[in-house]
Amino acid sequence: MEDQLSALGLVLNITVLWNSVYLDRALDELRVQGYPVRDEDAARLSPFIRRHIRLDGHYSFHLPDLGGGHRPLRDPDAPDDDE
Repeated sequence: MEDQLSALGLVLNITVLWNSVYLDRALDELRVQGYPVRDEDAARLSPFIRRHIRLDGHYSFHLPDLGGGHRPLRDPDAPDDDE
């Protein structure tokens, strides 16, 4: 049980780090495109509260070859996958 909790904590920390990196990239992209991104609004964003983070369930990781870079940001005008 202790090992499972440790593994879950690691997965959760990795997910929060991943979300933090991509939130930062998305905010930078919005700023480049001229959207008014206020620092006080950005400070209220949370990388923890997201639909894809589940505290129970099974996790699998299939890492694509990104050539040492990041995956592309989602097109905000594209429909969501779950709709």
